Amino acid sequence: MLALLYPGQGAQSEGFLHRLPLHHAVQDTLAEAADTLGIDVLRLDSPGALDSTVAVQLGLTIAGVAIARALADEGLAAQISAGLSVGAFAAAVDCGAVAFRDALQLVRRRAELMETAYPSGYGLAAVSGLSEQQVETLVARQAAQQRQRVYIGNVNAPRQIVVAGADDALDAFIEHALAAGARKATRLAVSVPSHCELLAHASDELLAYSRELPFERPRGIYIGNRGGRPLYTAEAIREDLATNMRYTVRWFDALTAMQEMGAHVLVEAPPGQVSTDIVREYFPEAIALAASTLPFDRLAGTVRRRLAG
Repeated sequence: MLALLYPGQGAQSEGFLHRLPLHHAVQDTLAEAADTLGIDVLRLDSPGALDSTVAVQLGLTIAGVAIARALADEGLAAQISAGLSVGAFAAAVDCGAVAFRDALQLVRRRAELMETAYPSGYGLAAVSGLSEQQVETLVARQAAQQRQRVYIGNVNAPRQIVVAGADDALDAFIEHALAAGARKATRLAVSVPSHCELLAHASDELLAYSRELPFERPRGIYIGNRGGRPLYTAEAIREDLATNMRYTVRWFDALTAMQEMGAHVLVEAPPGQVSTDIVREYFPEAIALAASTLPFDRLAGTVRRRLAG
């Protein structure tokens, strides 16, 4: 069974849209996105644009849908789709729950709400080497002793946790995490405090906006962010997309659910590689491939052989 994984904000790099395969499905996707948004979408991955939450989130959505369509055109449509944070929108398009054009409008509105709520002074930090319980203890201790609150935003793996908050609180937390034995603790290239209650109001606004757009029952399996489990109705997927900015992303639970459902070949959409590395470490029996690291013909051929084997 084939699963497609879509990365979240932080995976972006300069020129990542320009490195997409020269496949007609990719070119059609870029053209559709340009027509929908009324912009030259190949400017979304420029150095200046990557400072914008709106540009980054739109670019990641476009890249994810483009690679999914190219693989499907080669007879390699995914049975399971899952995306981390904004990656969930490409997953929802892939499984047929929402039209690409509508997903782009949602993503643009999402990013605008996030950027407006916290234009500066906030972000994310990744901590490796501590468990979720250890991170929770440090979070509570810092809030009590220093009154600097951070929030657990992502549980990407058992010892790979992302926290959200204000810059000074994150800087302090990084020091505490390293002192507590973290192998690594660094800021991410994200300028908003994603996946915590600081974005509750923005989440409510996006949910209201989403109700103006049609959603359909998915054709394939969609794995949600908040619970890390499959969602089977249009309304459940709508709510997952609109509200994932305010809740912790249970990404490792989602990866585990995919394994339990029989996904043995997992392809991570460009420009991501973090999820590929997590799958290789924790699920070594599965085949994990990062699309951004392989020429498209080789990627498609490898996926085809692995599925047949």
